[in-house]
Amino acid sequence: MPTRTSHARWQGTLHKGNGNVELGSGAFRGPYSFASRFEDEAGTNPEELIGAAHAGCFAQYLALLLEKEGFDPASIDADAHVTIEQVDGKPTITSSKLTVSAKVPGLDRTSFERHAQAAKTDCPVAKALTGTDVTLEAELVS
Repeated sequence: MPTRTSHARWQGTLHKGNGNVELGSGAFRGPYSFASRFEDEAGTNPEELIGAAHAGCFAQYLALLLEKEGFDPASIDADAHVTIEQVDGKPTITSSKLTVSAKVPGLDRTSFERHAQAAKTDCPVAKALTGTDVTLEAELVS
């Protein structure tokens, strides 16, 4: 299995500094700052990037589980809402709430929920988030 690399460069103090993050593949590069992380200023932040990884991993893993059962998903839309808050005076990622809407011909609601729960638990990024409260809202659409 491959090892993936990303890079971050930070310049300055926490509150007045700024930085850039870049994926090793070159597919994304973006600025980040205290304000883009802890306020609502433009730019990215680590939690947003973790959310993208979590949503992407979950959707792929759910597709894998469905394919193994003979289903061909038409679409899987996943969002991850990653929360950072103060815990014991330290910024801590406390949760990642997944929401998914999928269109899977021939799949019943009970089977869909079972597969979605399995993907929530077993996708590699979810395993990396052990210690974080991960929740799931799943909707099967026709």
